[in-house]
Amino acid sequence: MKLRYVNYELTKDDLKRRKNDLGLTGLAYETGLIINLEVEIMVYQILVVEDQAEIRELLAKYLKKDGYNVFLASQGFEALEIFDKHDIHLVLLDIMMPGISGYEVLQEIRKISDVPVIMLTARKDEVDRLKGFELGVDDYVSKPFSPREVMKRIQVFLRRVYKDEETVYQYQNLKLTIEKQTVTRDGQEIVLTAAEFKVLSALFRHKGQILSREQLIEQAFGDEYEGFDRNIDSFIKRLRQKIETDPRRPRLLVTKYGAGYMFGGDTE
Repeated sequence: MKLRYVNYELTKDDLKRRKNDLGLTGLAYETGLIINLEVEIMVYQILVVEDQAEIRELLAKYLKKDGYNVFLASQGFEALEIFDKHDIHLVLLDIMMPGISGYEVLQEIRKISDVPVIMLTARKDEVDRLKGFELGVDDYVSKPFSPREVMKRIQVFLRRVYKDEETVYQYQNLKLTIEKQTVTRDGQEIVLTAAEFKVLSALFRHKGQILSREQLIEQAFGDEYEGFDRNIDSFIKRLRQKIETDPRRPRLLVTKYGAGYMFGGDTE
């Protein structure tokens, strides 16, 4: 499995107290009272095989927003080359493509792997679907499709196939688990609404980066958001009430005036 390494900042006292429960794999370096640690987290890798650029890029946008590593192929031979070189966890596969068809790509994949494959098709015939199932396809999505439905199908398959693996982000005493949609502080769960969880997830994924209101909305909600960009300030206020020791003097989620918000920053 491919693993992404993320740096977390802990004081030396935190390190002594929490080394075991953080599951630390190694010490990167030490600077003053801050120790940066490399912690393994699971990042699923999705291969999108689609000859239409517009559909390919749309799926990539939604997949990246949900935290996946994405590989793109516009035809079958390219897809098989990527699959051979990388540890792919799920394939979105178009049927009709130049060169070899999606069915032929599926046959080659099934010779070496039982990775979940979801076929993208504009065909409605039962015969075509039965052929795919006979070759080992796991599911079908008919074009035109809802990107959110595709993301949900992917989530279901990944949870079912890789059920013992979780995507976990941790910073100081906060731990966010994507699959369970939970946030804890020192082991105690913090109750968040679904929208608050999306905002905090986006902030975790971009720790140490300044995000404008527009960027934060895009990362958290994508095209689903229908409110005003100023509404993001209300989410930030509620999150501070829940995750900060002193919400009036935030240390985790700070405002960079004239620029936006930053998670994992300072109060300079």
